[in-house]
Amino acid sequence: MSNSMGIASAFILSSLLLSPLAMAEESPAFVARNEAIQANFEQHQEALAQKAQQHENSQQAQAAKAQGDDAKAS
Repeated sequence: MSNSMGIASAFILSSLLLSPLAMAEESPAFVARNEAIQANFEQHQEALAQKAQQHENSQQAQAAKAQGDDAKAS
């Protein structure tokens, strides 16, 4: 019986200790912080995608120019 009481008390203590963490996930400050982090991440991803697209376009332009120069030289 004392074993089951020990398990029950450990369960109750752990739930009491972890309840502030569960409430923090629902707080407006926590939600606002996560939204700001998500928005910043999305902006960063868009900037990286735009850089990659510009780099690809410049490489295509250089390749087209090189092919044009080769055609003129022939």
